[in-house]
Amino acid sequence: MNQACVRNDTIDAGNHHGRPQYRSFLRFLTSQERNVIWLLLAVAFLPVDGTTLGLYAPFWSPISPALFAVYCLCNWRQLRIAANRYLPMFLLPVVCIILSIPGWLKFGIHLNAAFMSITGLLGVLATLGAIALAFDIKRIPWRTPLRILIASYWVSFGVGVVQWLSIRLRAKPLTDYFSHLMYRQYISDNSVWGGGRPQFLFAEPSYIGMHLFGILLPLMWLMRGRDRIYAKRLRDLIVTYAVGAVLMQAGTRIVIDSVVALLIALVARTDWHDGARRVRGMLQILGACALGLLGVLADSRLSAIAENGAEGDGSFFARIYQSLDPICGLLTHPWTLLTGYGAGNIINAVWAGAAKAGRLLDGLGMNGGAATGFAAGVNADTVWTMCAYTSVIAEYGLIGLAMLVGASMVCMTRGRTVYRGGADGASSDGLAHGVCVTDVADVADVAGGNSGDGVAGAGSGESGVWHKTVICWLVLVAYLYIQCENYAFAALPLLVFAASKVRRER
Repeated sequence: MNQACVRNDTIDAGNHHGRPQYRSFLRFLTSQERNVIWLLLAVAFLPVDGTTLGLYAPFWSPISPALFAVYCLCNWRQLRIAANRYLPMFLLPVVCIILSIPGWLKFGIHLNAAFMSITGLLGVLATLGAIALAFDIKRIPWRTPLRILIASYWVSFGVGVVQWLSIRLRAKPLTDYFSHLMYRQYISDNSVWGGGRPQFLFAEPSYIGMHLFGILLPLMWLMRGRDRIYAKRLRDLIVTYAVGAVLMQAGTRIVIDSVVALLIALVARTDWHDGARRVRGMLQILGACALGLLGVLADSRLSAIAENGAEGDGSFFARIYQSLDPICGLLTHPWTLLTGYGAGNIINAVWAGAAKAGRLLDGLGMNGGAATGFAAGVNADTVWTMCAYTSVIAEYGLIGLAMLVGASMVCMTRGRTVYRGGADGASSDGLAHGVCVTDVADVADVAGGNSGDGVAGAGSGESGVWHKTVICWLVLVAYLYIQCENYAFAALPLLVFAASKVRRER
């Protein structure tokens, strides 16, 4: 195993320092099993989740989860190792099916919607399993997949620029092409979702922040202290993408997400134990808040919300009543608060709570008819909440949400791997160069002082997952899922897998 670790690291080491990229890519392919192509394709298609080529889900049509699943099936023998390591997560679909039985017996079952819900949960496991197989069990060098990921996001940004130019120049052939390419297009003026905006290759413009700050920013944190070149490349990509999306007026949420992510990144980066750095960090946070205020003033939709309340922007108000309907449905049948309405039965919760939600909004001086109108205009296959927490509670209840959170927390502390002899002579982990010397069972010995090296990801020899950067990462992911209901999005599996591998910051 040690020889395999050394061989893989040697293949990939130094390839980003002036050597032709295609040679390192070919060398990577020839050194790996053939099924690694499914992993690389899944990584390449991560920014593509809104086209007609993907698997359908309400407001999402991803490709990567299916490719990750194929990679897992190609390595089914080793998959049991990953399943055992992340057993609480892999048991979640079984638990959710059991929790769904009371709701199915009471309200019936919508087979297609239930299938989409369960496969969404399986998509989480496919992504987590593929990442664990590739980088924790098979020790695949990480630089080639990371290059592909960065290149893919640059391509998606370029697509967004082309979309924006086609809108501004009124290039009808291009706008028509992208309108047909996307499942729900925001490009042409006749879009029912609010046209005239680039959406890159995402299901909708509001998912830009999910990708930038749920995937790319955590990867930048992982690279920090390991490879400054890739950390800089990721930083440049994030900043360019975010600024470009704001300037191209892709949406309102990217403004809010950028400010929130900037605040969290500043908290994670600042050394609060040092007086001078603490003062500088506080000034930077105040500057970020001022920048956010300017963003509100500059964005017409945010200004309308600030001036007129929730109804100042139709999209913002829709997010309120689309979650309020199923929440009121849970209150209509209080026992569903525990086990939910069952997989695929969000529509039953919406129908049950629409009248109560309408009365509540009317009492607050808002348009209650919007809540009842939404319930009347959707069915089991098209209903959406735009909030992962609302969807989980509506389908699987508070027990399901607690199981998801608990399983994630437990698995974040598992699967830690210790390495000796990193590139800088210090300890490292599965995402850094070094010779593999032990696996999970040996972590206690190393942490207890039986070795001169530290625990993976601790950087300074300290054990434990819960340090500042990981907590900030967790808070950021928790925030992002408030406005994203897609179970199989890669942000959560990445957090579960890599939390223990982040270098500790003061």
